[in-house]
Amino acid sequence: MTNHSIVSRDQWVSARRRLLAKEKEFLRLRDQLSSERRELPWERVDKQYVFEGPAGEETLADLFARRNQLIVYHFMFAPEWEAGCKSCSFWADNYNGIVPHLNQRDVSLAAISRAPLSKLQAFAARMGWTFKWVSSANTDFNYDYQVSFKPEDVAQGTAVYNYARYDKSMTDLPGFSVFTKDEAGAIFHTYSTYARGLDPMNAAYQLLDLVPKGRDEAGLPNPMSWVKLRDLYAR
Repeated sequence: MTNHSIVSRDQWVSARRRLLAKEKEFLRLRDQLSSERRELPWERVDKQYVFEGPAGEETLADLFARRNQLIVYHFMFAPEWEAGCKSCSFWADNYNGIVPHLNQRDVSLAAISRAPLSKLQAFAARMGWTFKWVSSANTDFNYDYQVSFKPEDVAQGTAVYNYARYDKSMTDLPGFSVFTKDEAGAIFHTYSTYARGLDPMNAAYQLLDLVPKGRDEAGLPNPMSWVKLRDLYAR
């Protein structure tokens, strides 16, 4: 920070214009990538998933809430945990205000975790979240979408995360999955992303990328070791 280059206004504008050209190219490539993402083939969802929600049993179809597109956030919250994952909470802090905007574009958003509904509701109340959050405790949903892992599958080398073999000890990891529904009510899985693929969905990280220190995570035990549940920062 203290040894950074200091230049005149004209020099600064010239440097900024050079970077702007790269930013525009990046955005063009991102638009192209997004278009290719939407062109991926779909897979039909034939399995019946029944979740536990605030109103009782809710199917995957119910989570669409009369809309045609559904984004699922795979929130790390194993049944034996007493609180949700701090990193997943960092992402979830982005959601309350955007849900009405998504709804206007024919999109519903729901978080799904394996923890029992009572724990999800208590944690949501603590964090002030109002977005849809249901429990998949009695389904294979988390395992089918490769965000939860049975010990025997890890031991046998059949567990998969981010489209590669998973051999770690964590029982649950994060992700996003996208579904759509046709006029007949058939449901299709259109996309899933994991690991660094979640990065763009965190507005705080995008803002930190703008400032001189960036995410300032170099030298930490792991990049997100600084993150806490937001009500613990002042302690």
